[in-house]
Amino acid sequence: MVRLARIEYQGATKLAAQVPHPDNDAASSFAYVDLSSIAPDARSFLEAGDAALNKAKDLLSKQQQDNLILPEQCRLLAPIDGRSVGKFLCIGMNYIDHCEEQGFPIPTEPLVFSKFADTCIVGTGTPLARDVTTTKLDYEVELGVVLGATLPRFTTDEAACWAAVGGYTVIHDVSARDWQMEKNGGQWLLGKTVDGYAPLGPVICTTDEFPHERAHRAAIRCRVNGELLQDSNTNQLIFKVADILKFLSQFMTLHAGDV
Repeated sequence: MVRLARIEYQGATKLAAQVPHPDNDAASSFAYVDLSSIAPDARSFLEAGDAALNKAKDLLSKQQQDNLILPEQCRLLAPIDGRSVGKFLCIGMNYIDHCEEQGFPIPTEPLVFSKFADTCIVGTGTPLARDVTTTKLDYEVELGVVLGATLPRFTTDEAACWAAVGGYTVIHDVSARDWQMEKNGGQWLLGKTVDGYAPLGPVICTTDEFPHERAHRAAIRCRVNGELLQDSNTNQLIFKVADILKFLSQFMTLHAGDV
């Protein structure tokens, strides 16, 4: 079971595994193990499949406590570099409870929009400024799905869709609601893709750590400045993961590293 992280350590960016902190009384409950000998980044690791996963498990089983990288020795980044993400596709209004809160009719097909991964994706806890472009900054927590293999166009087999999933993460879908809903002719793009509008992580859980059946029964919460503002569950998803992948594949090929 592997939780993939990306850290800045001794002047270099490294792929790492998040593991329990050896000191239970430490301020942080996690430490890190360097995985850069196995793969340079999360996309390459997921694309390598079981070969990389088995090497990581073997490395972790032999890891000595004095070789752990402690949180005070490194800086935690987003687990996948936005520059290595090809497509960053999002599904709007996909929670039953959220639609009911907003008085929005339940969609009959996925409502797809996108963000620009290279500038939107930042690490968990990165401060997000309320800048001059918007007066209606808003928050939404989302389950993130990271592909580990190519999903060809027109894939209809559900098992093939699940097999293409490399791991799961958490994403904060930040929005400028004025630009999303009231300006720019109703196009959502500018309201969704301001720099930093997709904090992601802190880790990507591989599918043995977070099996597919948990994807539709996981608690999901959002805190803003420490205050709990969303508390839901992925059992509220209208369109499930495999259904979304099948829908998207009608229009495009998806690749490892796509989110």
